[in-house]
Amino acid sequence: VNKGNMHIPADYQTKYQMLGTWAVAADKGQGSKEMHVVYASPGTIAAYRKDGQYPDGTVLVKEVYKTETKPMTTGTVSSAGTLVGWFLMVKDGKSRFPQNKLWGEGWGWAWFDAKDAKKTTSTDYKKDCLACHVPAKASDWIYTEGYPPLKK
Repeated sequence: VNKGNMHIPADYQTKYQMLGTWAVAADKGQGSKEMHVVYASPGTIAAYRKDGQYPDGTVLVKEVYKTETKPMTTGTVSSAGTLVGWFLMVKDGKSRFPQNKLWGEGWGWAWFDAKDAKKTTSTDYKKDCLACHVPAKASDWIYTEGYPPLKK
């Protein structure tokens, strides 16, 4: 019986749709210290464009990379380097797992270290995840403005 346990889908890089990339600025100097690449389960983009909602069951996977920054012909460039891990969110419009502390506010929330895509290190979404998403509460906790394919 599934009690709300989550894992990173093995085929997300080929079967899912890319939503966008976030660059986290370096603390000092030029370039970025991290890149976040976000994918959505098949059908998410079309459904969101239709009614502005993430359908129940939508899976969002955010890869988090340390970057490599170097001079290139276009200027100082940061690119994805070492994978740090993944953030995973699963849309839950039915509150399926009220006893699981990784589920709430309409989503399942989890972090996975790069070494294990099947076991989350998150223990409580309110403590581990929600604070970073408070500014996006009005858009269903997702920073939708960073995802060009969702715009009509």
